[in-house]
Amino acid sequence: MPRFETTRPVRHSPETMFNLVADIERYPDFVPMCESLVIRRRSVDDTGCTTLTADMAIGYKMIREVFTTRVVLQPSSAESPARILVSYIDGPFRHLENRWTFMPAEDGCRVQFFIDYEFKSRTFQLLAGAVFEKVFRKMAEAFEARADALARMR
Repeated sequence: MPRFETTRPVRHSPETMFNLVADIERYPDFVPMCESLVIRRRSVDDTGCTTLTADMAIGYKMIREVFTTRVVLQPSSAESPARILVSYIDGPFRHLENRWTFMPAEDGCRVQFFIDYEFKSRTFQLLAGAVFEKVFRKMAEAFEARADALARMR
């Protein structure tokens, strides 16, 4: 299964980066290949974790797909850093797991990004796989660039 993992130091606080990544409705504004995102359901549990069910439409040239995920937003606590966990529900993947972790650092935070996925179709995997690898690399950079742009606007 293809996977991508990176840890990036950023100049923004863990809370800023968590809030930016958690604002999934804004993804079409800056995330590569994200054409639309619709939240179907939102709930908050007793611990303060928010769970979303969302449909994301992605597109690149002739490729267009919609997939549904469950997104769990876990704010930081005394025991653990803030995390966002994405699990797959439906769409073109056989498997999709995505995690973000936001760890405090001296001059901001370290953002860990992990994604592990496999398409249902071998042909689609070959066709889109190389493109997706590049997009995941750019995706991590896009969030930092977005945080920088929002900080300049304040």
